[in-house]
Amino acid sequence: MNGTVTAVSTSGEHSFSKPNRESITLLAGLGVEGDAHAGVTVKHRSRVAQDPTQPNLRQVHLIHEELFAEVGRAGFAVGPGQLGENITTRGVDLLALPVGTLLRIGAEAVVELTGLRNPCVQIDGFQNGLLKQVVGRDEAGNLVRRAGVMSVVRTGGVVRPGDAIRVELPAEPHRPLDRV
Repeated sequence: MNGTVTAVSTSGEHSFSKPNRESITLLAGLGVEGDAHAGVTVKHRSRVAQDPTQPNLRQVHLIHEELFAEVGRAGFAVGPGQLGENITTRGVDLLALPVGTLLRIGAEAVVELTGLRNPCVQIDGFQNGLLKQVVGRDEAGNLVRRAGVMSVVRTGGVVRPGDAIRVELPAEPHRPLDRV
């Protein structure tokens, strides 16, 4: 399962949406250069309030572009960067990958998946009703989060739209992604 980067986004402020860029630079162990969420320890405001010494497992946020078409069929207009992701992808079933999956992006960058984004009510502030489109329940009543995946940077490098994404699964047994 391989794919493509369709957009890259970053913001130095804690804003909900992030502007698209021509490229972003991933820094090993830190995240996206210049992004408000870059750092060794947590930067997400609610996590900092709980314990600012927690390791940052949310350095890079990735969303599959296919989600935009799905929510579009329900009447929502969402584009790259608007849900706060750093990397928008196509062709990779991000939500189905296990913890520890490596994504080799472009010529150098490597990120390791740590878990699922836990969408919050800010999504409804962006477009009312959108939260119900990205969080729901399956037939068994289990919570299903569909607002992308979080990762840490293992190897830095420049990432641009059009870059290839190569998926490298971890050794089994695989552990499903859960919220981080």
